[in-house]
Amino acid sequence: MHPLHIGLDKALQKIRHYCAYQERNHLEVKDKLYSFGLYKDEVEAMLMQMIEENYLNEERYAIAFAGGKFRMKNWGKSKIKYELKLRQVSDYCIKKALSSIEEEAYQQALDKLLADKLKTLRSEKNIFTKKKKLQSYLLQKGYETALITERLKTI
Repeated sequence: MHPLHIGLDKALQKIRHYCAYQERNHLEVKDKLYSFGLYKDEVEAMLMQMIEENYLNEERYAIAFAGGKFRMKNWGKSKIKYELKLRQVSDYCIKKALSSIEEEAYQQALDKLLADKLKTLRSEKNIFTKKKKLQSYLLQKGYETALITERLKTI
């Protein structure tokens, strides 16, 4: 037996609590189970059990992640998509998560970020430099190039 192996009953109890506390993705849960010293077949079996018991749901995780990052950090869809891909979330669940972001709220968030950033650039006299800084900022926040370009035409 692995020296760190905590036992299946204890691992099950801990992983249920871990998943109940907040939405988790499959990769996080796998890593946590391995940290308990479990073997591959034990990890896979426990992962299946978490899915069957609905402690683990990739679509629910993706929607919660997207909504949270959009509301709390004002991330755009490109950045959310990238981060979900890093977490090995399926394309189907990424698509569901992005479509769960209300379009009007998304457009308003972009407009607010643009207005707030524009206020910090008041001293910048060169319009091209100003637009470049605005574009860089909004790209870094994860908004789509086409949306940004459309907004910058009005400045």
